[in-house]
Amino acid sequence: MLRIRFSRTGKVGQPSYRVVVAENRSPVKGRYLEMLGNYMPARKPKVVAIRQDRVTYWISKGAIPTDSVAALLKKEGMAEMDKYLEPRNKQRKPKGEEEAKPKPATVGEPKATEAAAAPAK
Repeated sequence: MLRIRFSRTGKVGQPSYRVVVAENRSPVKGRYLEMLGNYMPARKPKVVAIRQDRVTYWISKGAIPTDSVAALLKKEGMAEMDKYLEPRNKQRKPKGEEEAKPKPATVGEPKATEAAAAPAK
């Protein structure tokens, strides 16, 4: 499966990214099919240079942008990126609402069925 994702370049503390089309299983800094643009978040103002026509071409061929790339493309004004974004307002369940799981018995502790079956002294 093809993914449109970031490939990190740049020095320590000064990240810059390439927006590339690569196989899903290939390493992040590994081989890619095509470089679609650059993203430099460390600069003021941030530099974004992405060829949107090539992005639409690869999406038509079945490539799926990652969540972070889709958010960047949406911010740059590219239409229909909402379907690739995961919901950002996921709510965690409070600790009290978790399902009650039975505690595993320790080695020296008799099981509940054995305690009930044991005769009283």
